[in-house]
Amino acid sequence: MRFWDKSLQIFNCLCANATQSVRRLAQQTGLSKSSVHRLQQAIERRNSYPESWLWETEDGRQWVTRLVVATLYTFGLKRGVGMDTMSEFFARLHLETQVGCSPSALRGVMQALEAVLLETAVAWEQDGRTRGEVREIIGAVDETFLERMMLVFMDLSTGYLLLEETAEDRTYATWHALVEERLKALETHVLYLVSDRAKALIQLAEQGLECLSMPDFFHVVHDIIKSYSLAIGRRLRQARQELTKAQEALVRRQGLPQAVHEAPEAQTVVAVRQAEVQQWEDVQRTYRYHREMLSLTLHPFRLADSTPQTSAQVASQLHAAVEAIEALASRHQLPARHSAMQKVRTQIPALAALVDFWWQGVWQDVAPFVLSPLWRQGVQEGLLPLVYWEHQVTHTRCPRRKAKMVQALETVRAAFDTHAITQRLAPQVLAEWQAWATDRVNVFQRASSAVEGRNGYLSQMQHNQRGLPKQRYKVWTVLHNFDCRAADGMTPASRFFGRSFPDLFETVLSHVEALPRPRQRKRAVVLSH
Repeated sequence: MRFWDKSLQIFNCLCANATQSVRRLAQQTGLSKSSVHRLQQAIERRNSYPESWLWETEDGRQWVTRLVVATLYTFGLKRGVGMDTMSEFFARLHLETQVGCSPSALRGVMQALEAVLLETAVAWEQDGRTRGEVREIIGAVDETFLERMMLVFMDLSTGYLLLEETAEDRTYATWHALVEERLKALETHVLYLVSDRAKALIQLAEQGLECLSMPDFFHVVHDIIKSYSLAIGRRLRQARQELTKAQEALVRRQGLPQAVHEAPEAQTVVAVRQAEVQQWEDVQRTYRYHREMLSLTLHPFRLADSTPQTSAQVASQLHAAVEAIEALASRHQLPARHSAMQKVRTQIPALAALVDFWWQGVWQDVAPFVLSPLWRQGVQEGLLPLVYWEHQVTHTRCPRRKAKMVQALETVRAAFDTHAITQRLAPQVLAEWQAWATDRVNVFQRASSAVEGRNGYLSQMQHNQRGLPKQRYKVWTVLHNFDCRAADGMTPASRFFGRSFPDLFETVLSHVEALPRPRQRKRAVVLSH
């Protein structure tokens, strides 16, 4: 019998009759008199505050256990709060007499939680492979540099982290060995791989995994921003500063005796500066328009009429937008960025190739159904663009781009609702087609920004805890996969395996049998005498 179970027996007997002798308590509980005496003294020591009696009850002890585990789980594991801070927190709640709240005691509980988390993740992933539905992977690969270099491999459509491993190098051989091991364990394969175009990652896709190597659109746009955004913003800021100075000079001169002769000249200077500000505001507006067109072009549908696009059409429009940006920079004598823009141009064909690749997957899915021309038209021009623009509107934060997508969505929805196929389908069949379209839309992933966000989270956690054991990285992976919930309540694991999993925290809590006992401090011993 555990210490807290024995203590609960003594407490219940004392509640029934507070004046019982040690001999009587030993007879009722079946414990030795010496054990009863020690337990009774421990209860008296813990009874230091008005609320202390509550923690001696069975419900109170369970609640304290939940409180301690939830604090360590939420703030320690998921937010990187240190042990000293959490120890102080428990002390301020008057729990130092109820459970072991020292940093070393809490560290022991934390290690136990980590072990349970890792064991649970292994079991759940195995269960997901056998009883769930493992999907094809749209992979994103990147590395981040913390105390140790980490290689990160994520499925973009579900957010499931397949790999977060520390490594000595980031060569093709290292990447290939780690990725192949995970794919073999999950019994799946990669459809295409999104990366920052590092040579080892291109080789991993084309040679190791034999799949499409997709440039990261996030990095492509970032290269353009680094080339011209700061330069244009600097010119605009300088023009506004010069305008402010000219306006202040005009105000000062208006109060001087010679203002009659100098005012026209000062007003001319102000007018010139205003024209310069207007010019650079127009340049910035035009530049942002062309940069925005890059994002609005790389889709399987034209934004203007939601008709399907080919890779050749997308590549042509992307080249036109890049050339327009370069021409704008040249006209206004901005610093030339030939190498950066050449890098962007060389990645455009690979970016556009995703469009044809996506459409091939669509028609491979529907090929067994032998669709009639009317059905094919309904899928191509109605169902898919409807679901696609709905997805894009939800995930787009830029107000200008979102407004254009909303307009396209409303147009497609009006056409889809009146289409002959839509009116003939039963609601259940239509829901099944929409679920299929949602899956296909999630396959179109053009950027690995989710991995970049993950890298930022890891960097912040590393900074908070000032260096960590290797096992903690694996724990973070488990928490992301099984306890990172979206607005709909689903986790990356539930999306990846197509099935639900129990609540991770409740599962971990159920494995905590007992918390460490409070330490008997010297001060407490003195007070007890």
